[in-house]
Amino acid sequence: MANFAKPGGPRFSVDVYQNEYLPEGGREVNAIVTVTAKGGGTPAGPAAPAAVVLMVDCSGSMDYPPTKMRNAREATAAAVDTLRDGTHFGIVDGTHVAREVYPGGGRLAVADPTTRAQAKQALRRLGAGGGTAIGTWLRLADRLLAGADVSIRHGILLTDGRNEHESAAELKDALDACAGRFTCDARGVGTDWEVKEVTGIASALLGTADIVADPARLTEDFTRIMESTMGKEVADVALRVWTPVGTRIKFMKQVAPTVEELTDRRTEAGPRAGDYPTGSWGDESRDYHLCVEVPAAGLGQEMLAARVSLVAAQPDREVQNLGAQGLVRAVWTDDMAASTSLNSQVAHYTGQAELAQAIREGLDLRKAGDMDGATAKLGRAVQLAGVSGNADTAKLLAKVVDVVDAPTGTVRLKAKVAEADEMTLETRSTKTVRVKK
Repeated sequence: MANFAKPGGPRFSVDVYQNEYLPEGGREVNAIVTVTAKGGGTPAGPAAPAAVVLMVDCSGSMDYPPTKMRNAREATAAAVDTLRDGTHFGIVDGTHVAREVYPGGGRLAVADPTTRAQAKQALRRLGAGGGTAIGTWLRLADRLLAGADVSIRHGILLTDGRNEHESAAELKDALDACAGRFTCDARGVGTDWEVKEVTGIASALLGTADIVADPARLTEDFTRIMESTMGKEVADVALRVWTPVGTRIKFMKQVAPTVEELTDRRTEAGPRAGDYPTGSWGDESRDYHLCVEVPAAGLGQEMLAARVSLVAAQPDREVQNLGAQGLVRAVWTDDMAASTSLNSQVAHYTGQAELAQAIREGLDLRKAGDMDGATAKLGRAVQLAGVSGNADTAKLLAKVVDVVDAPTGTVRLKAKVAEADEMTLETRSTKTVRVKK
């Protein structure tokens, strides 16, 4: 383990959990890399300069029922109240076009008692009408955030409907343009939105996604999001992985607190090194699963399979090495007990990743009318949730299937499932529980 303290910010550490022993001819090395940041700012203490843009869906469907729009206004006002003094912020009205609600003029306001009061006054004028083109909201947020001289740039996006007024390609282009420029949490309110759209936005912009089925819960959720944002200390942190000649990275994925595939997001960072983006950090810990293919070697030989370190892009875009690093090793042995023992961390998170996949595939099969296939997949999900101790996911699964026997994964699909329950399971399918270390 190595650690590093950024002046005025959190201390980063990297821990590697693996079974380094391989049998003769073995080539696959798996490791869980735990990254922890401690001692940084909190909403009440020192924190990095930040800018936040809140994007509020104001399409016509937000008027059904009328309380939904009122709840959205109240939640946004609560988020504004949670802003730390000195934070740059703005509010965007999202329909088939994007419009600045506050402060306007292509700029952001700086949070203080006066600007917070002005923003809340402007929110009272928000009404519902028009369509939905989320890409335009994101592009406007990007332009506003780009003008702020800060290190943390973040968006909060709320929608209640499908992105019907622009193509999927247009939304993807907007996400590609915004990726790496700011992070974004996305929320779907009610049950008339598309789960894959909302989770796709959050995934592309390294944020969180969730459902707020009851609009009355929006204020609580928005306040929690903003408190988390105000606690961020270091932006644009990346896992830099160096591997020796002859090795190949098979995959890199985040596995806690959620499953997030990072393999295809690699950017080259010098000879045999690549960076995998992780977004902004405050006081928190996350786990990553790294799988490396190494050259075959003889018994008794050992090698460094990978070196994992942390880097961060600074406001001037220069890359700062955060110092923390961990080593992944490979040792070839004829000790069968050593080489066939699966590390408990790796085993746990392999099961968690399979759990998320089984839920997604099961729900897709259910929607497609393949009830036998859906039953098999969701039964496997119930089994995995029980083995790993993922009680929250087990409870969500029990609203979609009747559990006959959890240890064997024997289930029956429920004849009637509330739409909110199915969407909640799908949206939260990637949430994991951490293994006890």
